[in-house]
Amino acid sequence: MKIGLFFGSFNPIHNGHLVIAGYVSEFTDLDQVWLVVTPHNPLKPMGSLLQDYHRYHLVELGVGSNKKIKPSKIEFELPKPSFTIHTLVYLKEKYPQHEFALIMGSDNLATFHKWKNFEIILQEHQLYVYPRPDQDGGQFKDHQQVKWVYAPMMELSSTFIRNAIRDGKDVRYMMPESVIDYIEEMHFYEK
Repeated sequence: MKIGLFFGSFNPIHNGHLVIAGYVSEFTDLDQVWLVVTPHNPLKPMGSLLQDYHRYHLVELGVGSNKKIKPSKIEFELPKPSFTIHTLVYLKEKYPQHEFALIMGSDNLATFHKWKNFEIILQEHQLYVYPRPDQDGGQFKDHQQVKWVYAPMMELSSTFIRNAIRDGKDVRYMMPESVIDYIEEMHFYEK
């Protein structure tokens, strides 16, 4: 099986994430998309980042019963901080029957040269890149391992949603209802 890995803090997951995952799972040659919830990076301030298991649960709720999109907590088991190259090596050892690709925005592709062992990643894995505003992908935009995926663009971010919730705004159309219900039940992101 060919699996696309879509990494993120998903703090919280929202419809923008799900539209990209849904589009890539249906309109490319990927068999599945795994939403890989990244743990807290100890080198960054905690801020409003929910605990790993809460963010993972929000992804589970957001994905629901879709068989082509799966939540993944694989990085919870790996040493911190998480580096994509380490996760890919681990996944190749654990699931040798699968082929893994990365899903990222053109903003991440533009800074891909800063990733640990980016040359090895680019040599061994395809990158499925969706457009982001004002980002053309930089030096790797025409690389043979890069496949452009023209998923619908949404100007929506987890930061915007957290701030909106903190300010008492209604965000019901920005996330699946099950995700909103859990956030409200747990009083996440409130003042």
